[in-house]
Amino acid sequence: MGLLVVGEPLNWEDTKKHAEYVREHGLIQLIHIYNQYKDRCCDTLKWGDEVEYMICRKDEAGNKIQLVLKGEDLFEELDAEQQDELWRPEYASYMLEGTPGQPYGGTLNDLLKVERSMLRRRKQVEAKLEENECLVAYSTFPRLGCEKFTFPEFVIENPETDNPFTHSEFFPERAINRHPRFPTLSQNIRHRRGRKVEINIPLMIDENTTRPFRTEGLKTKDSQTAQMDDHIYMDAMGFGMGNSCLQVTFQASSICEAKHLYDQLIPMTPIMLAISAASPIFRGLLADVDTRWSVISASVDCRTDEEKGSVPLKNDKYVIPKSRYASVSSYLMNENQKYNDMKLVINPEAEKKLLDAGMDPVLATHFAHLFIRDPVTLWGNKIELDDEKESDHFENIQSTNWQTLRFKPPPPNSPIGWRVEFRPMEVQFTEFENAAHSIFIVLLTRVILSYHLNLTVPISKVEENMKRAEHRDAVLKQKFYFRTNPDEETPKIHELSCDEVINGGRGFFGLIPYMKKYLDDSGTDIKTRCKILCYLDFVSLRASGKLKTTANWMRNFVTTHPDYKKDSVVSDKITFDLTVLADDIVQGRHHDPTLLPRREDCF
Repeated sequence: MGLLVVGEPLNWEDTKKHAEYVREHGLIQLIHIYNQYKDRCCDTLKWGDEVEYMICRKDEAGNKIQLVLKGEDLFEELDAEQQDELWRPEYASYMLEGTPGQPYGGTLNDLLKVERSMLRRRKQVEAKLEENECLVAYSTFPRLGCEKFTFPEFVIENPETDNPFTHSEFFPERAINRHPRFPTLSQNIRHRRGRKVEINIPLMIDENTTRPFRTEGLKTKDSQTAQMDDHIYMDAMGFGMGNSCLQVTFQASSICEAKHLYDQLIPMTPIMLAISAASPIFRGLLADVDTRWSVISASVDCRTDEEKGSVPLKNDKYVIPKSRYASVSSYLMNENQKYNDMKLVINPEAEKKLLDAGMDPVLATHFAHLFIRDPVTLWGNKIELDDEKESDHFENIQSTNWQTLRFKPPPPNSPIGWRVEFRPMEVQFTEFENAAHSIFIVLLTRVILSYHLNLTVPISKVEENMKRAEHRDAVLKQKFYFRTNPDEETPKIHELSCDEVINGGRGFFGLIPYMKKYLDDSGTDIKTRCKILCYLDFVSLRASGKLKTTANWMRNFVTTHPDYKKDSVVSDKITFDLTVLADDIVQGRHHDPTLLPRREDCF
C-alpha cells in the first residue's frame, strides 16, 4: 500500500504547508523519469501478482472467529528469513501481502508458475501460525467492526479518546498496522475532509429485517448525522483499506505499449470486478451489493464539502467528482481521445509544466489530473530530495490515487520498465481462483497485442459499467456496455452479459475463444495448453453462472444457515462456520461443486 519510510510522519497541518512543494518537486521528478525513459524500448514481458490475506483465530468453544493482530510480527519473521517469496505489511495488523520473489516471465510455461508461487506463500505463513489460526483470503471479513472482532480484544468506550486518529465507533486503532504511516494517513484524511469518513452501503432487506434499519447507540455527532436509513454505516479507513484484493502488474515493451494496454484494459475493469465479486457482508450485515468497491472508495475520500460541490468553492481550487479511490477517468492514447466524454478535472499549472518539458499532451493531462490531489502523508526527513535520483514526491501523489488501473513509469535509475497495474479484482479463497484471474488478465494482454483488438468504449460507459458491477449477482443480472467488433475501427457497442463478453455471444467472438486461438497459434505443447485451459475454463464457468461467484456462494451460505433469522444479521456462529468451511475448501478437505471445479478434472 505504498512506500514505507523510516521516520516520523507529519500531521495534516504540517503536511498541508508542504503540499505545493511536494507537487512541484513531484512533477520535476516525473519529468526527469519521462525524459530518461521515454525512448526506452524492447523490454520483455515480466509480471507479478499481489495477494492479500487475513490471519484468523478459531475460538471453538465460543463459535467465534477473530482477526489476529500479528501481521507485523509475521512480516518481520518472513522478511528476516529472506524467503523465496516477498512479503509486505498492509494497512491492518491482521493482514499480510504476498508477491512472487521474482517476476514471472513472458512464456506460456510461466503461467503455470503462478499458482505454485501462491501456494508457497500460503505455506510459508501457515508454518508460523498457531494450531487454532488459519490464513483466509477474505475480501472483506464478515464481522469487521463488530464487537470484539479482533484478538486481542478491544472495547471502544469513547471513540474520540480510544481512537484518537480515526474517532471510529467500530474499528479499534490497535487493528491498524503500527508503522506510523498508516494511523497518520487515517488521521490526515479525517482532518483534511473536516470530519470522519462516511460509508453507507445499502442493506439487503429480508423478511425480518428491522425497518427502518439504523445502528443504535452511536456516540459521536459525526456518526449520528452521517448514517442513513436501511444502510450499513461504517466510519473508518480500516473498513476499506482493511479489506483484501488481488492485483496484477505487468511490464510493457515501451511507453507506447504500456499506454495502449492501459487503454484496452479500462473496459475490462468492471467486468472483472463483477466476476471476482466476493464482498456481500459488511459489519456483520448482509449488503445489497457484492463488492467492496464503494466501501474502499468512501473509506479514503478526503474531499472537503467544497471539493464535493456541496458548497461553493472558497478555500479549495477544484470541484472533484470522485474519491481518490475510484475508476479511471480517461484514456491515454491519442486515437482514443474521442472516447474521453467525461469532464476531466486537471491541475492546469501541472499540465503546463509537463507540456513545456516535452511530455505528450494526453499523458500530460493524465498526470495533471492526478496532481489535483494533496499529499496525505509526508515524512519530515524526506522533504528535500535529489530530484534526479529519487521519486518519493511523485510517488506520494501517484500512489495515493488508487484507481482501477495505474500507469507506472520506471523508477529512477532502474532496470524496471513502463508498467500497468490492474487493480479492480477482489481476492478469492483459493490459490487456484486467484491464479486463474491473474492468468486471464495477462493472457488478455497478449491477445490484445497479437490480434490488434480494440476494446475501447466511451469512458462514460465504463463509469456506468462500474456501478452495475457492484450490484448483487451482477454476473447473472447485469448487462455491460461492450464493443462487439474489436477488429474494426468504428465501434459497435452493445449491452452484453459477462457470459457474452467472456465466452462470446450477440455477435461478439468472446475473450476466451480469442485466448484459445492464441494458444493454438502459439504452438503450445498439449500439456501446457491443457493446464492453462483449466484456468480459463474456470473463468468461463464463473462468467456463465455455472459456478457461483464467491459473493453469491457466501450469501447463499448465510441465508441457508440454520442460525440465520432472515434479519440480515450475520452472527458469530454463522461467520465461524463460514470461515471453517472456506478453510476446509482451501486445504482440500472439502469440495463444493457450485464454487469450484474438481482439481482432478484439471491436472
